[in-house]
Amino acid sequence: MDEPPSYFSIVIFSGQLLLPLLCLAVLIFVGGLIAATEAAFFSLEAEDVDKCRLNNRPQEKAVILLLDNAHTFLVTLLLTNGLVRVGIVTITTVVFWNNPGNKLPAALVIFSTTLVLVLLCEILPKFLGKHYNFAFARAAAGSWKLIFQVLRPLSVTLLQLKRIWKRTLVEKKNSAEEFTQALELAADIEGTSEGEKDILRGIVNFGMLTVRQVMRARTEISSINVESDFEQLMVVVNKSGFSRIPVYRKTIDTIEGVLYIKDLLPFLDHDRSFEWQKLLRPCFFVPEAKKIDLLLKDFQEKRVHMALVIDEYGGTTGLVTLEDLIEEIIGEINDEFDEVDLLFRKIDNNTFVFDGKTSLHDFCKALEIDYSTFSEVRGESESLGGLILELNNELPKTGDQINYEQFTFVIEAVDRKRIKRLRIKVHEQA
Repeated sequence: MDEPPSYFSIVIFSGQLLLPLLCLAVLIFVGGLIAATEAAFFSLEAEDVDKCRLNNRPQEKAVILLLDNAHTFLVTLLLTNGLVRVGIVTITTVVFWNNPGNKLPAALVIFSTTLVLVLLCEILPKFLGKHYNFAFARAAAGSWKLIFQVLRPLSVTLLQLKRIWKRTLVEKKNSAEEFTQALELAADIEGTSEGEKDILRGIVNFGMLTVRQVMRARTEISSINVESDFEQLMVVVNKSGFSRIPVYRKTIDTIEGVLYIKDLLPFLDHDRSFEWQKLLRPCFFVPEAKKIDLLLKDFQEKRVHMALVIDEYGGTTGLVTLEDLIEEIIGEINDEFDEVDLLFRKIDNNTFVFDGKTSLHDFCKALEIDYSTFSEVRGESESLGGLILELNNELPKTGDQINYEQFTFVIEAVDRKRIKRLRIKVHEQA
């Protein structure tokens, strides 16, 4: 007597599983084509690519278009491949787990699906695609050109997000960890000088600093009004000693451009009516919150050495130069024309005298303390004098003492507008 047909035979031939299985077969085939396409395009020899460039047929043009946009095309392949695999897994789940007559173990279903994906959607298609790469690339280029153009907005968006994530998270995290480990190793190696350790510390901190922390305040900027005549300009040039001078109109918040002193050299013998304003060059502006490692890249790409720092309202808050950035790694740089003006003086191991305009960043570096020590009380201030104003809530008088944690600040000199000099006593923590 013949055995009765199995449950799956009845279901398949009755049409309940015919459509899902047909869709599953189509998706497996498409997944194989995607894998073969990836292997074919990215294994083409240089000679094959040159043949395509010299040929004007549509297939060859499509191949070149996709190869010229290789990163975006690869994202398109990965995106479609991911969608296909989600479809395969979903249909497999519906077919085998949502039928009451299904008695197959879950582990067997998962193993079978994985085996099919690996063999029919990875190994075999990639082997064939790489073996017949040129023929397959020409045959598939037309279809993939259409898919590439349809999915290009999404592919480009995903590629940009990947670059942003890599730049802001992965690279900085890895580099910081590597340099921190290098610093620890250097400290343990006998014979490593303090200068070498300082350079390593500067490299570690470089990507964490913002422009606001290293800039020169607007009160320290040597600038000139655009309406000044040539004689007044030369007085400012001789007095400042800088090679670049910002030029403003009415106030320093309205910058017209930057004057490069080397551009003046052919015109030094002109009288006061000389229109030096024609020599101005465009100014490069950066926000206060910009990281200095990104600013260094901007300096390299734009081939400039100076930038004006602006706040959220567009007002000028300071100035930063390439030299300022380099000094964060290797320390202070003074040439033969610089007047060495120390912003602090060491009295003993626990007592120091600082200029009020010293930045908090430089103050913390000099005393080898963590910059975050004053983060709760400094507010928007970036200078030592500004910190005292935040702690005292008003302009102190000469001789006043202000205490904060292990620090005692004694005001030594003050005028009507700012704190000029103060003595700092660092107490040992209990």
